Amino acid sequence: MTSLFNTEYASTLSAPSVATNVILHAFDWPYSKVTENAKAIADNGYKAILVSPPLKSFHSKDGTQWWQRYQPQDYRVIDNQLGNTNDFRTMVEILSLHDIDIYADIVFNHMANESHERSDLNYPNSNIISQYKDKREYFDSIKLFGDLSQPLFSKDDFLSAFPIKDWKDPWQVQHGRISSGGSDPGLPTLKNNENVVKKQKLYLKALKKIGVKGFRIDAAKHMTLDHIQELCDEDITDGIHIFGEIITDGGATKEEYELFLQPYLEKTTLGAYDFPLFHTVLDVFNKNASMASLINPYSLGSALENQRAITFAITHDIPNNDVFLDQVMSEKNEQLAYCYILGRDGGVPLIYTDLDTSGIKNSRGKPRWCEAWNDPIMAKMIHFHNIMHCQPMVIIEQTLDLLVFSRGHSGIVAINKGKTAVCYKLPAKYSEQDHTEIKEVINMEGVKLSPPSLSTEAGVILQLPAQSCAMLMV
Repeated sequence: MTSLFNTEYASTLSAPSVATNVILHAFDWPYSKVTENAKAIADNGYKAILVSPPLKSFHSKDGTQWWQRYQPQDYRVIDNQLGNTNDFRTMVEILSLHDIDIYADIVFNHMANESHERSDLNYPNSNIISQYKDKREYFDSIKLFGDLSQPLFSKDDFLSAFPIKDWKDPWQVQHGRISSGGSDPGLPTLKNNENVVKKQKLYLKALKKIGVKGFRIDAAKHMTLDHIQELCDEDITDGIHIFGEIITDGGATKEEYELFLQPYLEKTTLGAYDFPLFHTVLDVFNKNASMASLINPYSLGSALENQRAITFAITHDIPNNDVFLDQVMSEKNEQLAYCYILGRDGGVPLIYTDLDTSGIKNSRGKPRWCEAWNDPIMAKMIHFHNIMHCQPMVIIEQTLDLLVFSRGHSGIVAINKGKTAVCYKLPAKYSEQDHTEIKEVINMEGVKLSPPSLSTEAGVILQLPAQSCAMLMV
């Protein structure tokens, strides 16, 4: 019996397919920081990395807020607080050397709210056009496409200005402006017209040419399905993993699901954030719902189908927006959620990390998610996921607080969310003489296996303290 993950054994198995690659969401990381950590990211088992929007947005020598990355000024150059086109290209090249795909966050619903300094709807604004002219050599060197002497969009490319008031009205949500209320006119919403679609597709093709392998569609809930369908034709989707962000408050029984997510799933073939599964997991670990909810949530309409689901325990919106703060799990519950998400069969896991944009601290008083990507337990869970992909999942024990399931003939996942310890005897087939060793992949503090030999009649007992989990390979 060992307490270390057998990396030599792991390397002899096939690498995970694109459909199961674990994605690291390096939220608001400078592109240079991603480049510097490429080897460590690869060593931890990640096969893809999602970076914040690579476009032109406001930046300053004094720094800017994360949300300003989601207010585009131009698509034709990458020039923002995180770096420029050259930084982005270097990052893609270095990641490819480590067999990591780059995914880009795409913002197509709206442009930047610059109403405080101008009344027109020319993008980029006249000051930026002047900068392009004054520093022509530099901006030509970082240009992705197009003629920088002319605006990308004008007033004819935008819908009439009105703030969304009824967030359960699909027409308002997809034609109104995202606004903070009051006197804020909101983010100018782009039309689905020939010019907008043409420019947006040129941008996607330019990113593909650089080597981008996936697109996250930000605020997909606010875009019409016709717009998404026109953008995502065969030229764009070929060889690219695309998924949309459609925030809902649950699965098939919830109004937001029926209004926004269900039509998207029916009329496109793209992936989506699995908010139905997230709320199922949240109910189990934060609201004391039974572990039975996690046995087959798809059959209950509480999860997306495996092939289209982006699964997660937290997204960037949850800790960075007051309205979602009640969905932040405790550190222990988040770890249990990741154990389930990375241990189960189905979906593409998305692991969130940031640079303390939210200011939320962990139990040690340090930024909560800054080192989440490099946590040793997380790395072991990812390696378990990579080895066990495509292996069937079979539930072997379930109570209100305990869930134990197998992955194929060699993997076991056990999660105890209860407030008391549990001793669980592994099934007989895992105590047979031909299984000479148990490789302990995850060992949260206090988890134990006994006896040390598999030759005894007592079998193998897994001791799980309160709020703990374990992943085993035999």
